Amino acid sequence: MTSHKCSAHLNNNLLTLENNRIRRQYAWNNGHLISRKIRDKTAGHTWSLAASTSDFEFPGYNDEPADGDLVVSERAATPIKPAHLRVKVTTRLGTLHVRRVFRLYPGCPAIACDLYLRGAFDDAENQYAIMERLSIPTPHLKLDGVQFFDATDHHNNLVSVRSILPYQSASRLSGNLLFIREFDSDNGLFILKEAPCSDVQLAWPGYDFICQIGEIKLAGIGIGPRDLREDEWTRCYGFVTGASGGGEYGLLSALRSYQSRVRLHKSGRDNMIMLNTWGDRGQDAKIGEAFALAEAEKAARLGITHFQLDDGWQAGRSSNSAFDGGSLENIWDNPDYWTPHPQRFPNGLRPLIERCRELGIELGLWFNPSADNSYAHWQKDAALLIALNREYGIRTFKIDGVDIPDKRADVNLRAMFERVMEATNYEAVFNLDVTAGRRWGYHYGNEYGNIFLENRYTDWQNYYPHWTLRNLWMLSRYLPPQNLQIEFLNKWRNAGGYPADDPLAPQRVPFDYCFAITMMAQPLAWFEASGLPEGAFDIAPLVQTYRQHQEGIHAGQIFPIGQEPSGESWTGFQSIQKNKERGYLLIFRELNERPRAKLKLWGLAGKTVHCRLVAGRGADFGGTVDTGGRLTFQLPAPLTFALYEWRIGE
Repeated sequence: MTSHKCSAHLNNNLLTLENNRIRRQYAWNNGHLISRKIRDKTAGHTWSLAASTSDFEFPGYNDEPADGDLVVSERAATPIKPAHLRVKVTTRLGTLHVRRVFRLYPGCPAIACDLYLRGAFDDAENQYAIMERLSIPTPHLKLDGVQFFDATDHHNNLVSVRSILPYQSASRLSGNLLFIREFDSDNGLFILKEAPCSDVQLAWPGYDFICQIGEIKLAGIGIGPRDLREDEWTRCYGFVTGASGGGEYGLLSALRSYQSRVRLHKSGRDNMIMLNTWGDRGQDAKIGEAFALAEAEKAARLGITHFQLDDGWQAGRSSNSAFDGGSLENIWDNPDYWTPHPQRFPNGLRPLIERCRELGIELGLWFNPSADNSYAHWQKDAALLIALNREYGIRTFKIDGVDIPDKRADVNLRAMFERVMEATNYEAVFNLDVTAGRRWGYHYGNEYGNIFLENRYTDWQNYYPHWTLRNLWMLSRYLPPQNLQIEFLNKWRNAGGYPADDPLAPQRVPFDYCFAITMMAQPLAWFEASGLPEGAFDIAPLVQTYRQHQEGIHAGQIFPIGQEPSGESWTGFQSIQKNKERGYLLIFRELNERPRAKLKLWGLAGKTVHCRLVAGRGADFGGTVDTGGRLTFQLPAPLTFALYEWRIGE
């Protein structure tokens, strides 16, 4: 079947999946697929694969495949998903039924695969399942494994890269991403494991990739034998395999091409500048109608688009309360837990919502799903969120307190999100907190909203603007920063808690610079707006300018440029529009005495580039990017920034 320039055909025992960018072929093998070739149509390069066994494997589980079945269907576009082709391949291995659901998107140089199992299998003496296999018959490859870390309350180094050359003995790599590059060639492949971060995955074998000369395997499907049911398909972790020429930039761009199709960004729904008062550590002690109305007024002055009430808007008292006696266990034993707090909001939420609408601000709420018995109450949770949407029009919810101890919890949590999405015509946005616990991380569940990345507080001196910049910079190489909420704080609070001679303390960093750090992501004002000094509102014109350009910035593929932020680097980001002839540049001069620096840009070597200043301290300029891809930037002082629109021109 052919759909939207994507097709799937089974001829002469050969299954072919393709679009206008990539073709992948498998030996059918009664539905127990064996990879044969991957064709990068843009680069005109074919990867021949030499596997003799199926891509999917349980070591020691050798039943012959039976009942192979192929179903191809067109999937219509939704408000969050583009139209695509769905290819369902099912086979049976004894008592185990295996289903692979491939997703092909027009113009995307990668093919995704969602894996499902039903029935029963033996543990095979703790030998873990293989879900993808690339048998590349050459010893001359370079492999880069990328591991990610969430639980950001405890981690401040969120990305780790390990580079190896495959050898005769197998090497095991941890991480959600593997880049595969040919020797003396610009051609490459990537494998993305759509799963939580490695160290919190369910049934994790202790690694994700097994690599040796002639074979690369992806392991760890996220389930064990006790997770399966005879009458129900259980979704495992999935993967995406893509191909590209163009070296590192080509591979990163190919990966980003897929990631941009997981959830379509819609202006007004997904682009936001959010205020959440929890960053000032008032917890629920201040939350109430008068406080919230005052915050909304200050938020409007600042240019905020979304105001989110965190923990405390509800009648039930959580374990994070400033007051004793709170709990997040057995929530549904109290049927009034999620009603507006009768003393704090005696008139309900309606007055606040109406005032926010008058101010052009959308109200959002904090929510903690009921974790009891692996989220067994997910249907009640979903019904509550749907009711809040229908009664008040609320569609943006911060999801906090999640811990996923087993597969049933994973399945139930996804079911909750799916039900809310369907009931709201996919207009709901979930801010998925990844600050603690066993959660979904950066590459799993991305279709439901964005990621609340980190809690940072001046109270405990764990907020430094350059740390925030570094975390965003590191992650932005491998995932869209548009998907991350990035915080800026009230830098004047707790100034005395930092060493008086600390040159990088928040109070020494200009407030507009703190905000600028967030601009390639979704800015999060992590403070009480009513607690800001009057001078803080001087950034309002910058926020308004940013709002005019936010959609354009986020419409591009955004990658890091310059040096890794350290507090004394020249660094920044490049947003590249689809035609690769224009975009945005965000440049930071950290605390250094170098008034100018050459920064390497993506895809512009040898081009003449014109840069128009949008915001910050730079000036309009033009120049020719050198053959190494570098362009010279100037900024007048340490701790200044510039946002430019760039375009290629004569």
